Amino acid sequence: MAGDEFSQLLGRLKERSGLSYGVLGKRLHTSASTLHRYVNGDAVPTDYAPVERFARACRATPEELVELHRQWILADARRREQRAAAAEATETGTGGGGGTETPSGAEAAEAGREGGSGTDGDSRTNGAHGGSGTDEDSTPDGDSEPVGAPTPLAEKSLARRRRTVVFAGAAVVAAVVSAALVVSLVPGTGDDDRGGRRSVGAADAGSGGARPSGSPSAGGGSASRGGTPTASVSASPSGGAGAAPEAGARDGATAPTVAVNPYKWEDQCSQHYLLNRQPEQVPPPPGEPDARGWVGALGGVPGGEQMLALTVQGTGKATVVLEALHVRVVDKSAPLAWNDFAMGVGCGGGVRTAAFGVDLDAGRPALSPKNGQRDFPYKVSESDPEVFYVFADARAHNVSWYLELDWSSGDRQGTVRVDDRGRPFRTSGNVSRPAYTHPLGSSEWGRDEVNPDIPG
Repeated sequence: MAGDEFSQLLGRLKERSGLSYGVLGKRLHTSASTLHRYVNGDAVPTDYAPVERFARACRATPEELVELHRQWILADARRREQRAAAAEATETGTGGGGGTETPSGAEAAEAGREGGSGTDGDSRTNGAHGGSGTDEDSTPDGDSEPVGAPTPLAEKSLARRRRTVVFAGAAVVAAVVSAALVVSLVPGTGDDDRGGRRSVGAADAGSGGARPSGSPSAGGGSASRGGTPTASVSASPSGGAGAAPEAGARDGATAPTVAVNPYKWEDQCSQHYLLNRQPEQVPPPPGEPDARGWVGALGGVPGGEQMLALTVQGTGKATVVLEALHVRVVDKSAPLAWNDFAMGVGCGGGVRTAAFGVDLDAGRPALSPKNGQRDFPYKVSESDPEVFYVFADARAHNVSWYLELDWSSGDRQGTVRVDDRGRPFRTSGNVSRPAYTHPLGSSEWGRDEVNPDIPG
């Protein structure tokens, strides 16, 4: 159903735009057949970036972009489940013998010789010794080897098998020791855990060190697989530290996952980055999907405004209530005296995205709904995620900050720290800084002719 709704929404956007697959393919640098498969539901893109470009080319509204993102998340999850089920079925059908080793023909022959089957119809083996011994009647003459004696090839095979057994035994011991270490490191129900708050990585709720949820530390948090930024979870069960895991296991109530994109753009013209570089040292501006690598390589900081995209999804069967989203400031200093580089020019005004805004220059920065955004609380589950956009403004300061998401489910509650792969977000004011643009068709950065310096 999720995949069908995703493809149907793509189809409606395409039909309304009046553009053919060929025209869309040229604009998006994608083959027409690939776009046709997306719209028909034969394939789901592994990344959201091409989906968003498709939607923007079809002039999707901000509300449609949010819904399309939600439907893509569900369709992508369904695709992963189908792939995992197919892989499991394949392993079940072909891997019944799992860890057993099938000997080759030569090894089987050597094993036969080791078993002392003999070459004479009158030869006999000693069942108690597995054929390792022989009697005089089974030896043709005094100069011949006993039938049961291992040959050099058999000795090599036996040694090889012994080494295999030793290695397998070592692997089992290592696995047992690792499991014991994990058990010893997982917070338990001891005295030092009562009344405390535990902090674990969102990507793996079974590991991680303790951190007070109110700490303004710039650390904490973890990186998810594939480099996607995730959040840190600080769980505070109201039912007591010892009883909470059992309750969560029964009703499926666990902390939600939060996927963060701190390099989201409303449009190219709206995004500015401050760089401690001269324009001739700066490469051409990237597209939004490549912004992280471009900014990271140049040591850039969002200037004036930073847009975040937060995708919040439940992990169990129970519904999770998102109670509130708070701003936590780690450090505030004078704005960076660097050059300002705009990611695009000539975009024109558009409809602002429904989002939450925050003034980082305020004494106590707090989120507020803007452009029709509904305020908290919200509800999410595994099959019903939510996408939130946050616009953080800074004019007079260089601010390091992060978010905390309060959640509850039944008698459980907790806090999820939202940051940039364990580091706080960073946004700096850019007023009066030299402004540079890179017009389409140009090969270099130039000073903005209309506003040479960023206006206040």
